Amino acid sequence: MESRTEISSLGEFGLIDHLTKNIEIKNASTILGVGDDAAVIDHFGKQTVLTTDLLIENIHFDLVYTPLLHLGYKSVIANLSDIYAMNATPAQLLVSLGFSNRFSLEALDEFYEGVYAACEKYSVDIVGGDTSSSQKGFIISITAIGEVSPDKFVQRSTARKGDLLCCSGDLGAAYLGLIFLEREKKIFLENPNIKPDLEGEKYVIGRMLKPEASKRTIDFFEKEEIMPTSMIDISDGLSSEILHICKQSNVGCLLYEEKIPIADETRNAAYKFELDPTACALSGGEDYELLFTIRPEDYDKLVLNENISVIGYMTDPEEGKKILTKGGNKFDITAQGWNAFNK
Repeated sequence: MESRTEISSLGEFGLIDHLTKNIEIKNASTILGVGDDAAVIDHFGKQTVLTTDLLIENIHFDLVYTPLLHLGYKSVIANLSDIYAMNATPAQLLVSLGFSNRFSLEALDEFYEGVYAACEKYSVDIVGGDTSSSQKGFIISITAIGEVSPDKFVQRSTARKGDLLCCSGDLGAAYLGLIFLEREKKIFLENPNIKPDLEGEKYVIGRMLKPEASKRTIDFFEKEEIMPTSMIDISDGLSSEILHICKQSNVGCLLYEEKIPIADETRNAAYKFELDPTACALSGGEDYELLFTIRPEDYDKLVLNENISVIGYMTDPEEGKKILTKGGNKFDITAQGWNAFNK
């Protein structure tokens, strides 16, 4: 039987010492990390990018099917994705947790193992945070700090008519992974003796439980000297993100359904639930890919990158925000993405 250490046996400072004892500083910009009243960072002439994310149990994640190890990893990725969406490089993180007494020290260790794994993979330093007891459930707040060369950051509001609309990776997989996990949870709650049946769904479930941030896309931009004209990360579904760029840049767009990148595993999973794969990509969310626009003259630089798809182009605002279906019909793009306030 696994041992269980009550967190109250350590006290707050003992807990912080325990959770942060293995931190190794990786970035020259980290002058002073955990252990003082505040961290000190110096970005040596670069501009600082900041983002924060709040994740609450049973709103943003369900511990019935989310291992704490994966939750720790994904919590970091959600923040790093926002930094990359600014064309910046993440460097530091602040991690704050609230938890009830149903969580043991071993449970927090498992969560932090995932946090550290993500920090190791993306070369990010944890430089602080906070812990608190919570009346019920698990609350996670992470702030990410990134750096970018002066005025190389990319906003949502700077797309122009004629720009090509592009995205990284493939879309809709995380949403299908969530549907499978929700189905198995329902079956399990009705009969705990039935083993989960997730055979053949490793790809979509992996995209849900252990997503990655689009570092390689940002590295590619730097290598090929591509400066996107606008960018956003795809966390709430493709349609919502397109509408954000259109609204903030005051442009319209034409999206081609046949150009939306959807993996074969995602299509097959969608068909099992009698869902339209395109609808999953448009409204699913949590893919953590990047949606961006580029000038047409940069198109030739993209051709060799199999990880990037050109899915449409930006138009005059009067032309609206349209999707051209495979059948040749045009429809308005509508936002049906994930909304925490509808839970």
